[in-house]
Amino acid sequence: MIVINVKENESIDKALKRFKKKFEKTGVLRELRSRTSFEKPSVSRRTEVLKAKYRQKKYMEENY
Repeated sequence: MIVINVKENESIDKALKRFKKKFEKTGVLRELRSRTSFEKPSVSRRTEVLKAKYRQKKYMEENY
């Protein structure tokens, strides 16, 4: 359960923004979307490899 303490004189918008950020970090929506349809293990491994390659490429461009 996510608990957000609203500080004194804090607007509801800022508190809502903090809540959304915490909720996003938990990964609930990401997991829910991944469970809506079955993905073969080979396909999921392939996507992980492609994501890792992309991250590595960006890192290399940025630092070298």
